[in-house]
Amino acid sequence: MTRRKLVVGNWKMNGLRAHLPQVAAIGAEASAHGAVEVGLCVPATLIGMANEARGGAFIGGQDCHVKATGAHTGCLSAEMLREAGATWVIVGHSERRADQGETDADVAGKALAGHAQGLKVILCVGESLEIRDSGEAVPFVLAQLEASLPEGAAAQWLSIAYEPVWCIGTGRIPTMEQIAEMHSAIRGALVKRIGEDGNAMRILYGGSVNAANAAEVFAVADVDGGLVGGASLKVDSFGPIIEAAAA
Repeated sequence: MTRRKLVVGNWKMNGLRAHLPQVAAIGAEASAHGAVEVGLCVPATLIGMANEARGGAFIGGQDCHVKATGAHTGCLSAEMLREAGATWVIVGHSERRADQGETDADVAGKALAGHAQGLKVILCVGESLEIRDSGEAVPFVLAQLEASLPEGAAAQWLSIAYEPVWCIGTGRIPTMEQIAEMHSAIRGALVKRIGEDGNAMRILYGGSVNAANAAEVFAVADVDGGLVGGASLKVDSFGPIIEAAAA
């Protein structure tokens, strides 16, 4: 099955008005490589402005609340993101699971909240170094996926991002065999859970993707693109990743 490559930059807590020229330049790269779906998930304060500069890229948010409204100071609903101009949202990123204590149930609820507002969703799963070294990485990630996957999950609106947490921001990367093993296991779990549509759902790799390793990572079976952190902040480092996905 042919799945269109998806490359998404997660700007995390980076990005001010001064960075809009980078959004525009990345949007131009996206337009030049139309075979690849390209997006930037920027801080909420930048969504509206980035949406005006995005070119061929989509703009997404980095989190949303489970509920639509309420007494949740500092939180943003999926509807707020959509109104600001976001068309995608990330849920369950490892940094939120660790820093904000988000549970699998929280993540499933956020995915449904995003979908209810017409947002496409990237749902993150992944293991720590301790779990990787214990030899339990695959069972751990599959259990996390099963508990985080919302009811009604479908390839039309949901993608999965596998994050080996121990790689994020470290420059370390699993072997291609380890990546292939995990992505194959996730694919199997998706098919088991949702049927043939699991073969259409895109699975992104999200651990220190950069210009030097992107082509090799994207060539691995069942790797349908990447969720990219620091390398997505500038077109000089993100552009080659988009090009690698288009190759």
